[in-house]
Order: sequence, then structure tokens, then C-alpha cells
Amino acid sequence: MSRNWARAALARLDAHDEAALVTVLATEGSAPREAGAKMVVWREGQDGTIGGGNLEYRVADQARRMLDGSQAHFAIQDYPLGPLLAQCCGGRVRLFLERLDDKSRDWLTEAARRMDAAQPFEVRTRFDPGALGKTIAPILATASDAPAVTLAGAPASARGARPELGDELVERADAPRPPLLLFGAGHVGQAIARAFEPLPFRLFWYDSRPETAQIPGVTVLEPAEMAAKAMGATPDAYGLVLTHDHALDYALVSAGLAGGGFGYFGVIGSKTKRARFMSRLRDDGFSEVVLTRLTCPIGLPGLKSKAPEVIAVSVAADLLMRQEAARVRNDESSKT
Repeated sequence: MSRNWARAALARLDAHDEAALVTVLATEGSAPREAGAKMVVWREGQDGTIGGGNLEYRVADQARRMLDGSQAHFAIQDYPLGPLLAQCCGGRVRLFLERLDDKSRDWLTEAARRMDAAQPFEVRTRFDPGALGKTIAPILATASDAPAVTLAGAPASARGARPELGDELVERADAPRPPLLLFGAGHVGQAIARAFEPLPFRLFWYDSRPETAQIPGVTVLEPAEMAAKAMGATPDAYGLVLTHDHALDYALVSAGLAGGGFGYFGVIGSKTKRARFMSRLRDDGFSEVVLTRLTCPIGLPGLKSKAPEVIAVSVAADLLMRQEAARVRNDESSKT
């Protein structure tokens, strides 16, 4: 899914491009993407993906034909993922294609705002005569196993009944995006910020050097203010320390550990740097239990390259795996 499909759609409308929104309503068997995945398509391009390959090529072409003179404002399309599309998934998907125009701005703006703020919400589509009624509603509480898409109150199906007049389609957008506090805007910090831009994290990026204010997304703070951010981190937060100064790195690590937050807390460096930091932290009174919360070096141990882009990919893969493991643990605990 696009990191913010609603913002991508609004950008096309702002550019006076006609656009279509494609949503995976339901899947059966093996499919390239899950229900709720979206992409925005316009004549010269697209944003997001519903799985790639021939399916995506066919659907993008269909969306563009809808924009080129078709009177239809939406379509429900079923695709078997077998010989017809020359894809080996073998499953089946049901897709929802809808045209976007200036009348779509209100609900797209509200959806974009909620995604920026990581606020769970529902997209409600009512199939009224000659039009689609679109509204955005907040989600206050949802079971972890609630379906991503429902039609007329039941889970959407890849083979079941299609929407009828008066039916309401509800798409749940409640996947949490934990905060990622990134301290440092050097070459590695910039590569990490680029790598995480489309990923399901909320990035908060800090540096103490005034010249880094020219880098989009960086907030310049005094070292003491950065330490306060690290100390005040919530338990669901991820933290990465990689500033230009080892002394500042240590101050941030010390503050983060003292604050007791951060589900993951990493500092860039070699095994030698780790040993020195651990020795100082013990001298400063941190217990062995607290020290186990610090990760150094960062990233996947099997990737040894020091190239910023490789480090960024390695860190992204590591944090995504940690996030998925946490999700599985939460799902299992909710069932007991």
C-alpha cells in the first residue's frame, strides 16, 4: 500500500490529473496482496501496489480505460490468478475500482489526516443510485481478528454476492504505526529515513546541527532537548542513535535507557564501541537487565557492509521482523 494513498490521490487532483483508486476487497487462496491493499492510478503513472505482475498491469490498464471516457464511476472486478493472468499464485482476488474527482476531496483529506496522525478509521462506501456515498469514521476499539473489509455487515468474499443498491462497504484502516525516533542526520541517518519513508512507522527525526535544518523532515534540537525526547519515549517506540558525536550518542543512550521506554533501542557502532558504552553504563549504575535493552551494532548480523544504503536496508528488515514478531505475540495473547 502507498504510505498514504489518500495523500497520493489528493496530489493527483491538485495536479488536475484524473485518478482512480483500486482496492483489494477480498482474496481466496494464494494472492499477492491482502484485503485492504490499495493503489492510485492515473494516466501517466501509479502510486502503491496491489501485488505486481500481470494482475497489476491488467488492473492499471482497466483503471485508465475507466478514466478515458467511460461513464462508469466504479467497478467490481474478479480476477482468478491462474492461466488467465499467467500468474502462479493460483488464488483469486476481488477488486474495487473507483474514479476520483474534486467531489472526493473531503473524504480523502480526512483519511489522509488520520493516516498522518496514525488514527484508526473506517472508509464507508454506500452504493446509492448513480453515486457512491463516501464517509470516514473513527474506530474506537476493534477485535484483532476483525475482517479488513466487510460488505453489508459480513466479511467481503472473493466469490460471494456483489454490492447491491443500499449496501455499505466498510474498509478498516487501523494498522498501528509505532513511532521511530531517529537521532542523527548524517549519511546513514538520511539513508535510514529514505528507507523508512514508505514503511509502517511514524518517523521523528532529530539532529543538533543547525545546518541539518535544510534536510526535509529533520527537527533541529539542542542536545539536552534530544535527550529529553529519548527519555520520554513510549514503550511502543523504536529508537535509533547515530549522531555525528560519540559523546552525544552516549548521552542519548543513557537518557533512553533511564527513561524506560523504547521497545527497541539501537545505537550504531562496532563491537568495540558497544564494549566501551556498556562499561560506562555499568559505571553509571545501569543494571544488566536494563543493558539487555540496548542493541549495538544495529541491523542484521549477516550484512557486514558499511555502505549507508545497505545499513538502512538491514535496519529496516530487522525492525520489520521485530514488529511482525510483536504483532504475532499480541495476537496469541489476545486469544488466551
